[in-house]
Amino acid sequence: MARHLRRRAAVVAPVVGMLLAAVACSPADDGGSPQASTAAPASTAAAPSTAASPQPTPDVSVETVVDGLPVPWGLATLPDGTLLISLRDEARLVVVDPDAGTTTEVTGQGAETLVAQTTPDGEGGLLGVARDPASGDVFLYRTGADDNAVLRGALDGTTLGELTTVLDGIPRAGHHDGGGLAFGPDGFLYVGTGDAGDGAASQDPGSLGGKILRVTTDGDPAPGNPDPGSPVWTLGHRNVQGLGWDASGRMVASEFGQNTWDELNVIEPGGNFGWPDVEGPGTDGQETDGTVAPGAWWSTADASPSGLAVTDDAVYLAGLRGERLWRVPLEDPLGEPQALLAGELGRLRNVAPVVPGGGDADGLWVLTNNTDGRGSPRDGDDRLVRVTLR
Repeated sequence: MARHLRRRAAVVAPVVGMLLAAVACSPADDGGSPQASTAAPASTAAAPSTAASPQPTPDVSVETVVDGLPVPWGLATLPDGTLLISLRDEARLVVVDPDAGTTTEVTGQGAETLVAQTTPDGEGGLLGVARDPASGDVFLYRTGADDNAVLRGALDGTTLGELTTVLDGIPRAGHHDGGGLAFGPDGFLYVGTGDAGDGAASQDPGSLGGKILRVTTDGDPAPGNPDPGSPVWTLGHRNVQGLGWDASGRMVASEFGQNTWDELNVIEPGGNFGWPDVEGPGTDGQETDGTVAPGAWWSTADASPSGLAVTDDAVYLAGLRGERLWRVPLEDPLGEPQALLAGELGRLRNVAPVVPGGGDADGLWVLTNNTDGRGSPRDGDDRLVRVTLR
């Protein structure tokens, strides 16, 4: 795939994105600096002339599956159709049966290890979860006292066996801890990390902070990485929590901006995505040469995208500060973003297809995130809902 490089800000590559007028926003979020501005600039950006005509925005309906989830974060579908969900601050895992509407706590040695090893701190805690389709093992991203790490264990029903450390030494802080985990179509594990408040680390190839990492299930650098001795797949990221692939193998990732722009990036091996020198498409005075331009961007008030899901029709991003679900049609280039569920459920943390690899009509699982101290909890929050699109 050809790399779409930014040029100088005066000649920014065309973007796919619809930016809403600036709105009042909540205190600094998972992507925003604690000192970030609380209002994003009003701006618009047109779709490039090569884009297809805008698709109609689908109608949506929402059904609560389970409620009373304390600060849910990671979301993974299991082979029997149940869902594995991580609870960030309590460092617990639960299995949800969406047909029965029941929640069962995961127990066992691995569950005890998670509680013992996890040190919740601000945005850190028990974060991403992913299941290896080959071995069936589950992989977990946790914040410890000294670092963020990826752990692996066997899940038998609701019993988690002994955990082994796959990858450690990922910088940790009270914010920008990353936490995205996903298995790619190549069978390797991809890990989204944050800069842990140190923007320079994102440009340092020797640091695991501010990167997308690609590793084997044992934590070794995966064959075919840009540097064969390094797990780094891409650099120049601020805080990556959502990872996915379309049917053609095109990889996408969500990116928290700071004061101005959030991003949906089309990931290219070895690419430099600009942070901390460039945010979004770049602004006057920012040097953008050699960095990869985002496929779409939004004001931080409209998005703050965490989890991400890919169907055969579109990419969906769960918005925290934006309190909406963004739908970006899978076109080439990406289609014009569409805002769904604006304000209806509050803060949205994660999203997954009801049928992995299925289409929009199969629906989506969505996790709300109103009980983390930054939202306004509603009766029953937080909850897992099923979103049906028509």
